Amino acid sequence: MANEVFHLTRARSELCHRSRGAASARRRRPFSTFELVSARESGRTGGAGLSSADRAYVGSRNIPTKGPWGVDEMDSEAYVSQFSADGSLLVAGFRGSRIRVYDAERGWKIHKDISCRSLQWTVSDIALSSDQRFLAYSSLSPVVHIVNVQSSGRESHANVNEIHEGLDFTGNEHDEDFGIFSVKFSKDGKEVVIGNNERSIYVYDLAANKVSVRIRAHKADVNAVTFADESGNVLYSGSDDSLCKVWDRRCLVGEKSAGIMTGHLDGVTFIDSRGDGRYFISNCKDQRIKLWDIRKMSSGMRTRPMKMVDWDYRWMPFPSEAHHFKHPDDQSVATYRGHSVLRTLIRCYFSPIHSTGQRYIYTGSSDKSVHIYDVVTGKTIERLSWHGSVIRDCTWHPYSPTLVTSSWDGYLARWETSGNNDDPSMLAADKQRARPYAQYEDLFMM
Repeated sequence: MANEVFHLTRARSELCHRSRGAASARRRRPFSTFELVSARESGRTGGAGLSSADRAYVGSRNIPTKGPWGVDEMDSEAYVSQFSADGSLLVAGFRGSRIRVYDAERGWKIHKDISCRSLQWTVSDIALSSDQRFLAYSSLSPVVHIVNVQSSGRESHANVNEIHEGLDFTGNEHDEDFGIFSVKFSKDGKEVVIGNNERSIYVYDLAANKVSVRIRAHKADVNAVTFADESGNVLYSGSDDSLCKVWDRRCLVGEKSAGIMTGHLDGVTFIDSRGDGRYFISNCKDQRIKLWDIRKMSSGMRTRPMKMVDWDYRWMPFPSEAHHFKHPDDQSVATYRGHSVLRTLIRCYFSPIHSTGQRYIYTGSSDKSVHIYDVVTGKTIERLSWHGSVIRDCTWHPYSPTLVTSSWDGYLARWETSGNNDDPSMLAADKQRARPYAQYEDLFMM
């Protein structure tokens, strides 16, 4: 079972048997795109075109490492970024009250400039509906706001020229300490799920305009929550209690999870689903990404949650001795190390299925770089470095070899497989900065 995900990854991202034989049956060195196209055009593939695995094989060999080129530069930290499902839009949220939507197909021009409403501290998360009509944004407040990103106006000011519909997760009893860390749309766009600092998961039914599910899910902040697959029945959550949990809404009794995944030694900062209802990855303050198979989950805790050492990731360096600690009941399939998770809830993702077959895992890092790992071997394939501060989030285009980084230095930057070095948008070394302003630096960063 532990090796099944690696077999599936290879099947998705390596040449199919027909194409391998048509290009060259003997040679073992990597095949070029020219060889594959030549074999197809000459009829050696039996008249069949390139399979999805063939296309992913070609795409996975074209990792976006060149650049970076500037997408935007702001006077506040960039916290979150996300491509739309079809890659036509890029959304980015910044500390303060600004979200910008860029047209990725028209030179990264600003499609929508959103001034957020009732923001506390920063934009903590953003989510696009699958039809790309609506954007949800959250903050350290009990309200998630939804904006129509396809409306005609470029400027969007709450209750001035557009209404930012508010989804109140506390009902009539407002809790000023209620903060939301994670927000996601369901695939059908009918629900929104959030994780918060009240240790809970809430699901909001948009048609009924009310919270439909409340789960006291963990014993500490729920930093990450997501839908497992398109059905919307299964949820994954990650918390500062070091646990990842699986929730099946079809058989939810009380607040008991369907299963618990143990293996992390500190707070979980982010979760990304592979989309198959079986595998997901989690980033953690223990400086590790873990790959999980929910068939290995347990029904309860075998031991009490582990805590490595007494430290605070927001302002302290990671204790050197803790690098060698290991959970005695680790249920993960694989562990990936090399990046750094300090000062903020840094995010990690599977690479796109269409262009890479989800061959890679990529993550931002407090060492100012993006780290790209091979899912199968666990090795670091690439490390993208230019920024002058923490890279909290990054996003890989679903179809093209383009990756965008969002950093606390205020820059949104894009990385490509090739590009024009004379392009004036290329970011030079003398443009680097530690942060967008130099007056002060807060100790509390989310």
